[in-house]
Amino acid sequence: MGQPVQIAGALLMLAAFALSQFRLLRPESALYLWPNLLGSAVLAVDAWLGRQWGFFILEGVWAIVSLWGLLRLALGRRRGDS
Repeated sequence: MGQPVQIAGALLMLAAFALSQFRLLRPESALYLWPNLLGSAVLAVDAWLGRQWGFFILEGVWAIVSLWGLLRLALGRRRGDS
């Protein structure tokens, strides 16, 4: 992947992080978790293709944790939990 794709992935994650730090997004919200999942997945794929294993582990785990949070949200809503 090229630099524009890497930058887009990083900006997604950084925007969500910054908004959470300014208390405009809750870290457990879908609006926070989706950009983290998408950005980290893009960066994980790029790291895999570039054989950058440390970066791949970081971004891969970030993507998995974000996906886990989204699944918890979805299951909670389905059960009627808040």
